[in-house]
Amino acid sequence: MKTLMILRHAKSSWKDDTIADHDRPLNERGKNDAPRMGQVIYQEDLTPDLIISSSAKRAVKTAALAAEACHYEGEILKNSDLYAAAPEAYLDVLSGLDEGFQRVMVVGHNPGLEELLLDLTGEAEALPTAALAVVSLKIDTWAELVGRLEGADEELGDLVHLYRPKEMD
Repeated sequence: MKTLMILRHAKSSWKDDTIADHDRPLNERGKNDAPRMGQVIYQEDLTPDLIISSSAKRAVKTAALAAEACHYEGEILKNSDLYAAAPEAYLDVLSGLDEGFQRVMVVGHNPGLEELLLDLTGEAEALPTAALAVVSLKIDTWAELVGRLEGADEELGDLVHLYRPKEMD
């Protein structure tokens, strides 16, 4: 069994409309919510073996703040293929991972993350900014994810936990 943690980037700033979408920073709420989710990860003993983030500034900063709060000591891999990506892009990245990684967290964007969660679990859940979904995958190797969404008879995973910042206040 593998565990996939799906973290949507925290709230970003729209103050400067001249900044490209890819380069938008976090706003104050985002800067507070990202480490809060990292604390939840740490308290629930869910610190990942690997974190992979979209290359967008808001996703990378979310990953860094959450990583620090959950005592993650590895490198955060930045992947431009995950910027505004469909579920298949996440599966492509995950399917190539080393089998030594048991618990992996991806940090990215909607609608792709909500679609990924639905495709893997059959659960249609809203992932507002900084929401974290924990999915227990019914696979032994990451390579098993290759092409598994097309025509799958059953879900590849179960939604184990869903944490939304506003529900934690």
